[in-house]
Amino acid sequence: MRKVFKTGFLFVVVAGLVLAACGGDDDDDSNAESDATTTTVAGATGAITVSAAASLTEAFTEIGTDFQKANPDATVTFNFGSSGALATQIQEGAPADTFASADEANMDKLTSANLVDGEPVVFATNKLVIVTKPDNPKDVKTLADLADLPVVSLCADTVPCGKYAAQILSTAGVTIPESNVTRGQDVKATLAAVTTGDADAAIVYVTDAMSAGGAVEAVTIPDAQNASATYPIATLTASTNKETSNAFIDYVTSSAGQATLSSFGFLPAP
Repeated sequence: MRKVFKTGFLFVVVAGLVLAACGGDDDDDSNAESDATTTTVAGATGAITVSAAASLTEAFTEIGTDFQKANPDATVTFNFGSSGALATQIQEGAPADTFASADEANMDKLTSANLVDGEPVVFATNKLVIVTKPDNPKDVKTLADLADLPVVSLCADTVPCGKYAAQILSTAGVTIPESNVTRGQDVKATLAAVTTGDADAAIVYVTDAMSAGGAVEAVTIPDAQNASATYPIATLTASTNKETSNAFIDYVTSSAGQATLSSFGFLPAP
């Protein structure tokens, strides 16, 4: 799914002359001028395409809007999907300027192929959680309970959320019969199997459970059994607008970008 943001914003700075009655006002005026400059200078211009893990959909949608408010001459187009599928698209020549993955393995594939410009930056981490239908009708309390459910939704075993799920089930010593498993192409499809009633439970990221709100019930996975998903981001070698891609990455890693990520349930980079 692609979401395109093309919103323009006009910033008008009105400079006022303040007549001070005491010497300390000079410092205040200097600080105010500095703050105004910081908030009104817009260095990023032109369009970029950001290929990002599906679990970043809500957070990056908001970050994209905020980035464009700060940079009214820039346009961000998002291509959300499973990190593995996006990495394959990039390897096959699909146009993209920035890649944000839900794991380091898919970023490493691109780095090894010289498709990444510079060093990737880890900007967030995530945990996994069990989600059930509202009110948890099957009374799922632990990972072990998943083995007894008629239908459990898991991400495809080739994508990050599927690999993380396999890891935590192995750590917990839980085996779910494959005949009882339905696989989603990415975490959004995996979550949807529960929200539409096709599955009794699923293992998804904490952030996706939060995005579903009351459509699901969340069951915490203890840290000792859980996995930490690491999210790296990088500008791609084939980018036609590396300056704006780098500016977007700078915004993601800034205090404002990190605050947005935190509000959607992401944890900070290690």
